[in-house]
Amino acid sequence: MAGARGAVVGMSGGLDSSVTAILGKRGLSDDVQGLILPCHSDPADEEHARLVARLFDIGIDKIDLGPVLDVLLGCLPEDGQVPVANLKPRLRMITLYYYSNRLNYLVVGAGNKSELMTGYFTKYGDGGVDILPLGGLLKTEVRDLAKELGVPAEIIEKPPSAGLWMGQTDEGELGIAYEELDQVLRALESAQSDQPDGEVLTRVREMVSMGQHKRAPIPVYQP
Repeated sequence: MAGARGAVVGMSGGLDSSVTAILGKRGLSDDVQGLILPCHSDPADEEHARLVARLFDIGIDKIDLGPVLDVLLGCLPEDGQVPVANLKPRLRMITLYYYSNRLNYLVVGAGNKSELMTGYFTKYGDGGVDILPLGGLLKTEVRDLAKELGVPAEIIEKPPSAGLWMGQTDEGELGIAYEELDQVLRALESAQSDQPDGEVLTRVREMVSMGQHKRAPIPVYQP
C-alpha cells in the first residue's frame, strides 16, 4: 500500500529493537537499514547494537544526536527531567523518518504489547512509527522469541531501559516487574481480574487508562 521497499529500524542495543531488526533482516534480507542513535547514551548500548548487527549481518549507520539535543536545549526554557528525556525519542523519530524518506523505507518500531497497553512509550517519539511487528507480543513473550532467534544472552538478561537518563530502567519507572505486569495484563484481557493482587491490579488499570490517549486516533472535529 505504501509502496515502500524496505525497513528502517532504530537499534538501541536493547531486547525489543534487537528482535525487531533480526525479524526485519529475515523478512527483507538486505533491504533493512539499522540506525544507532546515541543521545548522551550508555556506550554499552551501542556495543550491544553493533554486536547484533554483526551477528546477523544488518547494515547500520550511526548518528550522534547528543550535540543536536544540546543545541535544542539551549533554545528552550529549563524544565524537569521528563520533558528533556522525551526529547530523545522524538529526535530519534525525526532521524528515522529522514532515512525513511531518503530510502523509500518504512519506519519499523520496536514497541511491544506491554508498553502499548500501559502507555509506556513517548507519543510522537518511539510511538511514531509505520508498523509495530512486536505490538501483539507481551514483553515476556518477546524475551522468549529473542532466545529462539539467538539474541546474545547479555542483551536478553540486562535490565530493560529506554535510555532516557543514566540508570533509568523500564521496571523502575513502571514500578512493577514485567513478569508480574504481563500476568496482570493477561488477566485484564481475559476478564480474570480477581486473580492478581488487588493493589497491583488497580495500579495497572490506572496505567492502561492514563495511556489511552496515546493509543487512540487523533480526534478530528466534524462540523
